[in-house]
Amino acid sequence: MSSTGVAILLGLLDEAFDTKAWHGPNLRGALRGLDARVATRRPGPGRHSIQDLVVHAAYWKYTVRRRLTGEKRGSFLLEGSNFFERPATEAAWRADVALLVSEHRKLRAEVAKLRDADLPKKAQGSRQTNLTVVRGIAAHDLYHAGQIQLLKRLAQG
Repeated sequence: MSSTGVAILLGLLDEAFDTKAWHGPNLRGALRGLDARVATRRPGPGRHSIQDLVVHAAYWKYTVRRRLTGEKRGSFLLEGSNFFERPATEAAWRADVALLVSEHRKLRAEVAKLRDADLPKKAQGSRQTNLTVVRGIAAHDLYHAGQIQLLKRLAQG
C-alpha cells in the first residue's frame, strides 16, 4: 500500500465513513438498520435528531469538496447551510442517507485527485490547508457517529 499523504487521507476518510475500522462503528455503520422513527426522534426540545446530523454531515462534505475544487457556494442539493429542516418521513430519511453517501463519494473522488504537494496549500475560502480540512472532515464523521450511537441508545429507552 502507498504511504503518500493523499493515500493516508483516503484511508482516514474511508475508516471514518464506511470501511471496517478498529474503533467501532463509523458514520455509515452507525446508521445501519435505522428507520425514520428512530432517525427523526429528538432527545429534547431544540436538540438535533440523527436525521439532522446526517444532512449536516453531508453539507460539510460538500463544503470541504467545494473548498478543494473552488466550486462556487450555493450548489448543495438543499437550500440553506449547516442544519436543515427536513420532513420526518421514511422517504425523506432514505433520501438524506443517499445524499450523505453521494456527497461522501464526490468528496473522496476529489481527494483522490490531489497530489501530496497540494496538501499544504490553503483550501479555497478557508484559513486552513487542504490537509487540515480533509483530516477534519474525517474527524467530523467520527464525532457525529459517536453522537448517533448515543442518540440510538436514548431512543431505546
